[in-house]
Amino acid sequence: MKENTIIDTFWLIVKYILSASVIALIIRGFVLIPVPVEGNSMSNTLIQGDFVLMEKFTSIKRFDIIVFQMNDGTTYIKRVIGLPGDTISYRENQLYVNDEPVHEEFLQANLAEDHEAIPFTNDFEFYELMGVKKLGKGSYFVLGDNRRVSKDSRSFGSISEENIIGKARLIFYPFWRIRLI
Repeated sequence: MKENTIIDTFWLIVKYILSASVIALIIRGFVLIPVPVEGNSMSNTLIQGDFVLMEKFTSIKRFDIIVFQMNDGTTYIKRVIGLPGDTISYRENQLYVNDEPVHEEFLQANLAEDHEAIPFTNDFEFYELMGVKKLGKGSYFVLGDNRRVSKDSRSFGSISEENIIGKARLIFYPFWRIRLI
């Protein structure tokens, strides 16, 4: 009788382990997807060597950090600045969305470290940069938080909704940098 109890307990544990493994694989593959950060265009928010968890289910809002892939296969992580229908401009280190000044609180650490006389974000007008008056339907304007070195919408244009893979939500590695983003 004791032998049956041990065997039953063993198979119960195996079933739990298999079930937990399947659930973990589904979550890892379809809900929270790990993405490595390469480069320094998003520092100080994200730095080289960080790993973030990305999700695909929530809608994109201004200042979300997104993961997207260009048509050449290159994957980027940038911050959404402009939403469909917006015009974006910069004048004297000030962001303007639809001609209204908008504060970028997430840049404060970068600006505080900045002791150089050159602007953190070079001035531009949306029409001169993009050749259109406003972002089209399903188009987003993205910038890196480290504006001086970032390759972003200022160089490759707006991002199509179809190219967006998901939103970065959490730094999970290295462990001392774990936090929501």
